[in-house]
Amino acid sequence: MNALRKVEVFTAGCPACEEAVELVKGLACSSCDVEVLDMRQKAVAQRAKDYGISHIPAVAIDGRLADCCQGGKLAAAALQAAGIGHSR
Repeated sequence: MNALRKVEVFTAGCPACEEAVELVKGLACSSCDVEVLDMRQKAVAQRAKDYGISHIPAVAIDGRLADCCQGGKLAAAALQAAGIGHSR
């Protein structure tokens, strides 16, 4: 059995963040463990800083900031290319 892909969605409760959560959850497959993290919590903000997140919403996959999040814009095709929605 393969391990689940860890998908972290960094949000702050804004409408764009909610759209990102819906997008990621809609793309996720049974191999994805999606966790929504609120940047308003100190520990989450520190984790985001450790990843180098400068814009939200942002997505990290298996401990690495997805390339699509480097510029602050999430796109379905870029998230799929990063591995979301593909079985391991």
